[in-house]
Amino acid sequence: MGRGRQKAKHTKVARELKYFSPSTDLTALEKEIGHPSDDENEYVDKWADLYDEEDSEEESDEDSQSK
Repeated sequence: MGRGRQKAKHTKVARELKYFSPSTDLTALEKEIGHPSDDENEYVDKWADLYDEEDSEEESDEDSQSK
């Protein structure tokens, strides 16, 4: 297939998407991109605290070694 025919097909698809968009399920979209649930926040915070503790231990070890 030549470049002209390929470009014409892409242009046709792009035009259809722009002007004739299908009905969108806005509730499903809102759930997908909405705020994270509390479970996800607990998971992130749990691991963030662990790494914060390790970082503070490493910093205190470096401070004691440099003195």
